[in-house]
Amino acid sequence: MYAARVPRRPDRFHRRAKEEGLRARSAFKLEEIQRRFHLLRSGGRVLDLGAAPGGFCQIAARAVGARGFVLGIDLERLAPLPPPIETWVADAFAPELLERLRAVGPFDAVLSDLAPKTSGIRAADEARSLELANRALTLSLQVLKPAGALVVKVFMGGDFETFLCDARRRFSQVKVVRPEASVARGSKEVYLVCRGPRPEGESAPRGDGSGDGSTGGNVGS
Repeated sequence: MYAARVPRRPDRFHRRAKEEGLRARSAFKLEEIQRRFHLLRSGGRVLDLGAAPGGFCQIAARAVGARGFVLGIDLERLAPLPPPIETWVADAFAPELLERLRAVGPFDAVLSDLAPKTSGIRAADEARSLELANRALTLSLQVLKPAGALVVKVFMGGDFETFLCDARRRFSQVKVVRPEASVARGSKEVYLVCRGPRPEGESAPRGDGSGDGSTGGNVGS
């Protein structure tokens, strides 16, 4: 968990999460992405970066089932979750992390809900957010299967368009999605849904229309 948690008034997603035994309202962001794109499949292997408190892990575990595997990584220890979920206390930037991940990978999907602790300085917060998103992008390209997918949170502003272009160079298909649970909070966050990592050294063809830059709630549906 990189972001400081600020108490907010419970909304319908918060109430639903509590009713369904989910650890965070953010679980519904991944649930919507899964419903629209079917990225996670039975028996799949999933890496969740910035996993605390565990909502994404819970949704991923539902999708992959008992034959699958979900690895949640965070700077803070997560309260125990049942199989097929395993959790590590680790820093996404730790030099030894890639070797550890390769030992248990490759993965069918990488999820990143990483977010920085906010400083109140907009430019600095946007830069740190993109630094985390870039780390997720870099790691995913080294641990994903050839037909794998990346779902990564990014905040609009700053160098977002540069990051989007980079993602399009690295993946054959990129969609920008703003889940309803994000819209409900008025958040500037969006998720890039990236599929088909390109082989190292291969760039996107000229005029590639692999992504839609719009951030409306129905993008990529």
